[in-house]
Order: sequence, then C-alpha cells, then structure tokens
Amino acid sequence: MAAEESRPLLGYPASDSYPRVQNKKLYLATFAAVLGPLSFGFVLGYSSPVIPELRKLNDPKLRLDSSQASWFGSVVTLGAAAGGILGGYLVDKVGRKLSLMLCSVPYVFGYLVIISAQNIWMLYFGRMLSGLASGITSLVVPVYISEVSHPKVRGMLGSCVQLMVVTGILGAYVAGIALRWHWLAVLGSLPPCMMLLLMSFMPETPRFLLSRNERSKAVAALCFLRGPQADHEWECQQIEAGVQEEELKLSEFKNPSIYRPLLIGVALMFFQQVTGINAIMFYAETIFEDANFKDSRLASVVVGSIQVCFTAVAAFIIDKTGRKVLLYLSGIIMALSTALFGLYFKVVLPNQNNNSSNPDVWFTLNSASPGTENSMSWLAVVSLGLFVAGFALGWGPIPWLVISEIFPLKARGISSAACVLTNWIMAFLVTKEFQDLLAFLTSYGTFWLFSAFCCLNVTFTAFYVPETKGQTLEQIETYFRRS
Repeated sequence: MAAEESRPLLGYPASDSYPRVQNKKLYLATFAAVLGPLSFGFVLGYSSPVIPELRKLNDPKLRLDSSQASWFGSVVTLGAAAGGILGGYLVDKVGRKLSLMLCSVPYVFGYLVIISAQNIWMLYFGRMLSGLASGITSLVVPVYISEVSHPKVRGMLGSCVQLMVVTGILGAYVAGIALRWHWLAVLGSLPPCMMLLLMSFMPETPRFLLSRNERSKAVAALCFLRGPQADHEWECQQIEAGVQEEELKLSEFKNPSIYRPLLIGVALMFFQQVTGINAIMFYAETIFEDANFKDSRLASVVVGSIQVCFTAVAAFIIDKTGRKVLLYLSGIIMALSTALFGLYFKVVLPNQNNNSSNPDVWFTLNSASPGTENSMSWLAVVSLGLFVAGFALGWGPIPWLVISEIFPLKARGISSAACVLTNWIMAFLVTKEFQDLLAFLTSYGTFWLFSAFCCLNVTFTAFYVPETKGQTLEQIETYFRRS
C-alpha cells in the first residue's frame, strides 16, 4: 500500500449520524465483554507472585525448579496460540456472544485444575487451559466491541480491552501480596463467572445477525445498544450494504481488500512483540532490585500501575488524536528508552564482551563496580518506566484495536485468528530466546536491536497503517476495496 493511502479514510462523516445515541447500555455490553480481558490479564499476572511460592513448597511433587518455573510462566502463550485458532473458528460459526460465554469454561476449569493439582503436569495443564481461554478472549472481545460500537466511541471502547488486560495483571500482583496461590486461583475464577452471567443478558452484534439474515434481531440489538431515540433503521441499512452473505473462499485471499488488511494486521502483531515488551517485563524485577528496590513484588505493582495509567490515557484520547499519532509517539518513546537501556548496560559493564558467555541479566547487572552501579541504576529505572509508559500509550492497545476494525466481515474470523496466532507465537519466541540473544549480541546489543525494531514500527505506521478514527467498519472495508 502506498504512503498516500495512509491518509484518513474517505466517506460520509458517520459520527454526525449519531446525535441521539444513548451509550449507557453500550457501555454495559462493553463492560460485560471486557471481563474477558480482565481474566486474561489475571492469567498473565498470576505466575509472577505464584512462582516464588511454588519454588519454596515442601511438597516435592509441586515444587518447581528454575526450568519448570519458566515453563509454568510461558506455557500460557502456547495455549493462547491454540486459543487464537479456535477463536477464529468459533467467532464465525457460533457468533461473538456465545464464543465469549464459552471461553469462560476453560478459564474456570483451568484454575480448578491448578487448585486441585497433585503434580507439576497438572499445574501445566491448568495453565494451558487458562491460556486457551485467553487466546479466544484476545480474538473475540475486540471483534465484539468493534461491532457493537459506533464510530464516536469505538476507539475508546476498543482501547478498554488492553486497559482491562493490564488491570488484570496489576490485580494479580496486588492480590498476590496477600493471598496464597490456591486462593489467588479462586479469585482469578470470579471474573469469567461474572462474564458468563452478564453476557447472557447482552445482545449478539448486529453485523453477525445480519450476516445470518436475522434482521429483526439485528434491529432489536441496535435498539438495545443505541437507545430508543437513535435511527436504528438507517444504521441497519448502512450495515446491510456492507454485509456479504457468501462464505469466504481460499481463492479470495488474492483480493487486495482481504490480503492487504491481513498483512497489516499480522505485521502489527509482529512489531508489537519484537519491541521486546515481554522480555523486558520478565526482567523488570531484577532491574528494580539492582536500583535498591528490595521488595520485588512492590516493584511489580509499580510497573503494573504505570501500565494501567497510560493505557487509560490512551483510551480517553484515542478518538480525538487518532490511532496513528499515538503509534508514532509510542514508537519514538520506546525507541529512546530501549536505546537508554542499551547505554545503561554498556556503561555499567564496559567489558561485557568478555563476559558474554554468561548471558544472565542478573549476573550482568551485578557484575558492575559498586560505584558505577549505584550512580547509574536510576538510568535503568527511568528507561523501564519510559518503555512501559510508551508501550501502554500506543503499541499495547492500538494493534488490537486496529485488527478489530480493518478486516471485512466475512474474513474477520480467520484473519483475526492469523493475527492472534502471530502475536502469541512471537511472544513465546521473544521471551524464550531472550537469553540466547544476550549471549549472541551482548546485553546492550540486544536492547539496541529492540530500539531498531521500535524505529521500524514508526516507519511501518507511516507508510502502511490507515487512520480509522471516526469511520464505520463498512467505510473501512470500502477503503481497502477501492485502494
């Protein structure tokens, strides 16, 4: 796609057609849906306070060594990758609403398996099940929210997906200070139960209903979501004009209106992960401890709070600034902060090349001379804070929002599945291969590589990501068809 195609999409000013919309029930439907990402975030955050406890258990059948602890944390990503594939099938076959209700089952069952675990393999299986549910959630919830929202608030509500993910992570960190691993699992099972209950009272998306020729139900859903004063018939006609009833054929992926948004979505998921977010977050506690933050759990709460605050800022301003401005700002902040990380490692350990055979970050941080460590530790903390804030402001929430907006209706399930699969596979690879990168490139070289990828993110945004602010999903689909 040429650079000029990244300008705001063409079409009538759809947001002007919603003057009498009432958003209360739309917000209620969104709240019910984002209990899924809250559960998903709790799954991601669960391992951080639990692993230290499991490594100290007296029961040898459940006590984790360092390798087993690593798998306990990362096996979730493999389950989520499978969940992305399953979610792509469910979202088109049984609908958005029922898919969300169904994914509450592996959430709860996964925690029950962990609570009743008799050996390490049961712990892994419980994490795999909760990861499977997380993968389904990460695909279905953005699609549901984008299809029930109108253009005036779609950016804000779509950004609430990532906001609830980081809120769930923070909730697990905070609750982990007071609760043991059994009770923390019980707490984690509550949000999916609430989602199952609330979603049973929410409507299916009008676009899915119209794709199934259920027009009366679609109008009823619009009446629920927009209030009695809105022009439901007008919006229903606008959606119908873009609904294609025929099944997607493999040959249609040669069509630019399908493969271009798919390539953009996959690239967004790839670039989100190669910023190094998961690797950096994995070693956040080590960096804080080096800077004399002795309570590593409190350090995790600090990082989680930064994520929540800046993701909330992004949600509130995204419908005014647009998607691309925040992606630019986020990419630049992350590029600078990871460059500072590299500088920190270069200055703290100037002779690190001689120690590259030991790529452990803890070793690297604590091999510096005491004077250098104390004088430069602030640089690591500032860099970490900047990176987390920058990621939360743009490249955290916006890729998930954009992939929920740019795909044509009949390709939304399979295209979203490809993006979610890409995201989780890259998350697993970057986290697992981080130690090998440190050995091959040294610590500062690895962080400068992340900085280079952040610069590529900005370039990719400038040339290929369309601005979708204020556009209906049908206008966005028309844009790719005409481009």
